[in-house]
Amino acid sequence: MFIGTKSILTDIYWAAIEAVQPDRVVKNHIEIIEDELQKGGYKKLIIIGFGKGACAMALAVEEAFFDKITTGAIITKHGLKGEGLKKIAVYEAAHPVPDDNGVFATRQIVNMLTGLDSQTLVVVLISGGGSAFFVSPLDGVLLSQKKWLTDALMKAGADICELNTVRKHLSNVKGGRLASIAYPARVLSFILSDVIGNRLDVIASGPTAPDTTTYDDAILVLTKYKLIEKVPVQIREILQKGCAGQSTETPKADSKYFQNVTNTIVGSNIDALNGAFTKATELGYEAEILSNSVSGEARDVGIWLANKALTAKSNMCLLCAGETTVHVKGAGKGGRNMELALSFAIATRQVKAIALLSAGTDGIDGATDAAGAFVLDDTISSAMAIGLNPEVFLQNNDSYNFFANIGQLFITGQTGTNVMDIQIMLIDKK
Repeated sequence: MFIGTKSILTDIYWAAIEAVQPDRVVKNHIEIIEDELQKGGYKKLIIIGFGKGACAMALAVEEAFFDKITTGAIITKHGLKGEGLKKIAVYEAAHPVPDDNGVFATRQIVNMLTGLDSQTLVVVLISGGGSAFFVSPLDGVLLSQKKWLTDALMKAGADICELNTVRKHLSNVKGGRLASIAYPARVLSFILSDVIGNRLDVIASGPTAPDTTTYDDAILVLTKYKLIEKVPVQIREILQKGCAGQSTETPKADSKYFQNVTNTIVGSNIDALNGAFTKATELGYEAEILSNSVSGEARDVGIWLANKALTAKSNMCLLCAGETTVHVKGAGKGGRNMELALSFAIATRQVKAIALLSAGTDGIDGATDAAGAFVLDDTISSAMAIGLNPEVFLQNNDSYNFFANIGQLFITGQTGTNVMDIQIMLIDKK
């Protein structure tokens, strides 16, 4: 193992996280709210938000406009409740599968935004996890049914675009429907992106953005993953009625509901990669960003990254980011970053000069306490020495227990932000 590998990888990771701290990215755009207040003559200022970065984003806004805020509320993940908010109520809910707390909190926000007029300015703070926190099932859909469907789609390997296509068509607030509730108020949405390509209609299921998908698309997603016959009959009937034109579609780009809406991306994974790039360079590495849109099956991406590392020259730091998927077939415990790391470890097992850290920028990987995992030059040998077969763990989707047994989990706690995942590779062939 080359000296200080874990420490170096960790330092680069935290430099990436620092670059996308929610309060920091909002403060960089605070003048947009200032300009709107000056020219709009609004009588009310309402702040709402949902996502893992909601508390920090709300604090930045409350500090800047404390005397002007009429009311507000945000929803964030259990355990991320921030201190210091005085005018903005904070609710906690579950992620990635929604819970009753999210339904209750969403109802409070909807009530807050119902019946507004054009003399109200609504600031919406959106960050990763918003789809799970901001939840309001259509009439006839039970929360338990949405929870089952969310879990089933994720285990089947559906990506976030596919998952949110279905979510939008079973919700009162997603897919632009929040904009319709707030209309005709002026709406400024500030968005910390956790989606490849920063698609406004996908991030948090696009509550204030025109929806580009349809009921037909939702049916196609369920058909693709062989779930159409397994979903609760109420859900299938709602989607089928929508396809037949018997239900109102989500608002599209020509809808009046978006006339008073401005959506602004305030941060994304390219900012995190730039932070990592700067840190790696400071540490003496020649850094290169491979991609900020990594996607696909995690174990396949692990092999792709291994090939990149194996052909790289010495003293390199290769960086990439994105969001992979895992088609769960085994009974093990893990997450997409740990599965990617295990695949990478197997593919690079013959080389002693390559290291990797793959981790979620939110500090969470799957339903575990880890953000991801390290791959070091002793990863496979340490496992084999205690009788662990890496291929067996990979096939059983049990990457968490593989890395836990050799002490190479990466555990950070929740970071308070989320711009998908990041992979950091060090090559030292000297």
